[in-house]
Amino acid sequence: MSIHILAPEVVDQIAAGEVVERPAHLIKELVENSLDAGASEIEIEYDEGGKSVRVSDNGSGIDKSQLTLALARHATSKIESSEDLWKLKSYGFRGEALASIASVSHFSMVSRPKKSDQAYRVVSEFGSITEPSPSGGEHGTQIQIRDLFQNVPARLKFLKSDAAEGTQIKNALKALALAYPDVSFRIRTKGKLLYYWPAQKSLELRACQILGKDHMYSEQYELEGMKAHVSLAAPNDTTGNSKQIWLFVQGRWVQDRSLQTAVMDGFRSLLMHGEFPYAVVWLECPPDAIDINIHPTKSQVKFLDSKNAFRVVQRAVRKVLEAAPWVDDMLEDDTSVSSHSTSVELKSELAQRVSAEREQGKQQQNLSFHAGELNRVQLQKKQGFQVESELEDLEMNETEGRKFKEESELDRHLGSVDINDTINMVVAVPESQYVSPAGATSDAVSDSKSRQAAEAQSESASGNWSKLQVLGQAHQTYILAQNEKSLFLIDQHAAHERVAYETLMSRWQSGKIEIQNYLIPLTIDLEAEDTEALLSVKEDVERLGVSIEQLGPEAVGVSAAPVILNETAIAKSLAELAKSVSEHGGGYSLENSVSHVCATMACHSVIRAGQTLSENEMRALLAAMDEFPMSSFCPHGRPVYIEYPFSKVERDFGRIV
Repeated sequence: MSIHILAPEVVDQIAAGEVVERPAHLIKELVENSLDAGASEIEIEYDEGGKSVRVSDNGSGIDKSQLTLALARHATSKIESSEDLWKLKSYGFRGEALASIASVSHFSMVSRPKKSDQAYRVVSEFGSITEPSPSGGEHGTQIQIRDLFQNVPARLKFLKSDAAEGTQIKNALKALALAYPDVSFRIRTKGKLLYYWPAQKSLELRACQILGKDHMYSEQYELEGMKAHVSLAAPNDTTGNSKQIWLFVQGRWVQDRSLQTAVMDGFRSLLMHGEFPYAVVWLECPPDAIDINIHPTKSQVKFLDSKNAFRVVQRAVRKVLEAAPWVDDMLEDDTSVSSHSTSVELKSELAQRVSAEREQGKQQQNLSFHAGELNRVQLQKKQGFQVESELEDLEMNETEGRKFKEESELDRHLGSVDINDTINMVVAVPESQYVSPAGATSDAVSDSKSRQAAEAQSESASGNWSKLQVLGQAHQTYILAQNEKSLFLIDQHAAHERVAYETLMSRWQSGKIEIQNYLIPLTIDLEAEDTEALLSVKEDVERLGVSIEQLGPEAVGVSAAPVILNETAIAKSLAELAKSVSEHGGGYSLENSVSHVCATMACHSVIRAGQTLSENEMRALLAAMDEFPMSSFCPHGRPVYIEYPFSKVERDFGRIV
């Protein structure tokens, strides 16, 4: 067969197959053109799974003289030379989208520049383009697509159901709205309004709007010219797949496995297996440090320094999570508002209860009780809960204390590692911090003062957890506590596990892990690249207590290691660490490996389910939890507590509707 030039229509269909693989890609290209044109309002309407589409915007528009040229292949206003590819600030740059779409559909475009008094229309019937003609139209551009892929049956039969294609379209539009919070989007399907996303003032507000969340928590992190802005839902608000991790680079929605891994690593020790977070990441980097021209749909990018991109995203995510801002929202109670407003709210609530009970024919003594309660609460609010207390010294039984410590010791295989300080945080807290449990005395006046003192101590506590009023222990496993809004069940093992884990991690970071020396160094065989990577983080490894040296191009020797690790664990951990450092860089990989070891240690060293705790011990554990922001999750991602709002309790009892 002789070599020949392909016919233009064949070339157009080949290009269309790359650029417009499915209707979602078509809509994405059209909306990106609207954004490049400076539109502040965009309306999208689709039907038949995207085979019929209309996109309207109020952007800059296209002049009559350039309408036909806009449908030519490789015609663009975005770049002029190859150097421009490395300083792109626009979505489009190849000049292929409109030409490709027009070649596989009934295509019409009406456009009117802002300085023009007349709109013009151009039509393409599967690539056959007409001359521009006058038309009615507002400032901006409107593009109408019908019968998509009718001239390419092979492409048409590979489309999925209308519902499946519609889901892809929705995801593409959500991504574009997340990238541009200052643009208003209206999405219609089958003539009905599906979404309306008005412009927002911040990325965080847009993330809440698109993902349907009341709260998203945001932070920024900069590293060597790269800047990551992340917005996350609380770790207890998760989904079963990674589809709610949204990644944007230079404003482009991208699919990048490394950045997704960075997000998941940022959530380390906060998610259970199979859980994925709601997260949005906006990454900005110098234009010459990224190549976006590596995929026809521009959904993938290539970084000049991929390790830095990984680190800046991971650290931004970790920065949010280590502050644990969701705890304040979860444990916030009514005592945080002014005494005046609280008094008014309490008075209103009690008055409503009295009125309701009067109507129901309750006895007069109940009315007197509510009135007395109202006076008592108002007086306490007025005095700021600064009531006098007569606390009895409460000493823990020595035998019980000794038994508690023995049951909480490390398992024998953990050697002589001493984490008794984490246990002592629960056992040996000064008695002056304790309040006598309610009911410790039969005297009614003393009992009332004890309750008031407990409220005063809770009110003055500096942390969220220690503000809770401890009620008791359920099933010898859960601490029962409350604030003014909710009842809480706190898993004592999971809570103490987090405290011990964080203590061990801080010991590693401060270099206080106990180690043992080997008479004969342990030899670990690695690939040459991994050996070099491991030696590059030698100082960090030695902070873990592992002394390493190079024995050859593909081997390292270990002369000392923490007493908690056996030889098999050391070899496996260092091999995994070397591979991670080789692929992603040093810092995070080492911390990830150490985190896993510390989580295992903590699990074997703390209070167990079924272990009886005194009220003092329960209060001390809550106080210890306040030392660590991420105390609402155990190191394995399991929740530490469950909250039952009193509003739900009252509904369940039929007290309110």
